[in-house]
Amino acid sequence: MSGVEPVGESGGGAAGALPQLQEMLERARGALANAHAPYSRLRIGACVRAGSGRLYAGCNVENASFPVTQCAENTAIGAMVAAGDRQIVEVVIVTEGAEPCPPCGRCRQQLAEFAGPDMRIHLCGPEGVRVTATLGELLPMAFGPRTLTRPT
Repeated sequence: MSGVEPVGESGGGAAGALPQLQEMLERARGALANAHAPYSRLRIGACVRAGSGRLYAGCNVENASFPVTQCAENTAIGAMVAAGDRQIVEVVIVTEGAEPCPPCGRCRQQLAEFAGPDMRIHLCGPEGVRVTATLGELLPMAFGPRTLTRPT
């Protein structure tokens, strides 16, 4: 991931963030506080910014039957689609853990359904943004809607 940008003392954290990114981080933190993670104890919050500018937050919702667990990114995407938006232009993912928490493979694929490879994903901790990467860096050669086009 050569284009991944770690955020250090000079450029990062909530204090150095743009107001729009700050609002996304606050919404993701609010969602994280409501996460239902009794099994993994890994609470995650996410916020997606749609092409319309509207923000949608989500948290992970675990289930004793692990395959039906819902990721934070998936919850935020569902709220976005339910509201009528169909394009993601930026994502914030926040966790309480010591390491950045990138989206799982399933969430990367779901993000690719609604975003291009240049869409920025900010991986955050309690202190703010830790790492910023693009979807293309996290999911190179993504399987997407264009893959399904039929030859004419």
